[in-house]
Amino acid sequence: MIKLVRAILCLGVFASLSASSLAAGRDGLIVYTVNYPLKYFAQRIAGEYADVFFPAPPDQDPAFWQPSAQTIADYQRADLILLNGAHYAKWVDRVALPRRKLVDTSAVFRDRYIRVEDTATHSHGPSGDHSHSGVAFTTWLDFDQAAAQAQAIADAMMRIRPKQGQAFSRNLAALQADLDQLDQAFAAMVAKHPQRPLLASHPVYQYFQRRLGINLRSVMWEPDQVPDPARWSELERILEHHPARWMIWESGPDPETVARLHGLGVESIVVDPAGNRPQTGDFLGIMQQNLTNLQRVFAAD
Repeated sequence: MIKLVRAILCLGVFASLSASSLAAGRDGLIVYTVNYPLKYFAQRIAGEYADVFFPAPPDQDPAFWQPSAQTIADYQRADLILLNGAHYAKWVDRVALPRRKLVDTSAVFRDRYIRVEDTATHSHGPSGDHSHSGVAFTTWLDFDQAAAQAQAIADAMMRIRPKQGQAFSRNLAALQADLDQLDQAFAAMVAKHPQRPLLASHPVYQYFQRRLGINLRSVMWEPDQVPDPARWSELERILEHHPARWMIWESGPDPETVARLHGLGVESIVVDPAGNRPQTGDFLGIMQQNLTNLQRVFAAD
């Protein structure tokens, strides 16, 4: 009986060990990221040579999430902390993180950030009130920029684990090839009707719009909230000069909203920015689904 109890206790201790301690034991990298795209890129590049963590809850926007003191301590103990840049993850500026571990993955194209002015404060999910004013931060929706962010991640990994440099380079090349294929597929699709007017429910598609030359106007609507009368009136004014037949959403909108939009001649589709981890699949799969969804818009006569 005593041996059995000891065995159970040992199993409990082993199960309680974090992935960080297991990775450290085999000299693997411990990497923390501030959003899901960076986690996906980092894991693709590192392969078996790193454990990559993105601890934000699945029901919160990572751009406005505030980690706990314990989670911040986990970030501080990492070998690398991958930042998105473009003022993403507001909490980073309010805590002390080891500068030598920080990697601003979008620093190389900082001069191409898109400024966002005069957007209203609003809230969605547990993150509370916030505004999208300042700098557009969904940088990875321009797949050329995403490839540059992946390069920055690989460069950082090679600096501290040069022995794995060949593996990192090989994995980076495969990832960048996938991103390039996405870029070409989206560009070919939009080229069929480049001036087709399109609405976005939220101002998060700026880099996507610029890269592909989409004729896009954004409003400030939430998928889980039916807009108030003032917002419907605003939309009707927009449609007078921007006769869009489609609105893209970050996630599936409320059925009542869908029905009222349909009554105005506007259909709804999802184009998921993938800032947080998906329930199923991965970043590449989400973007391929986005491509499939948008083909309805640009293939129509």
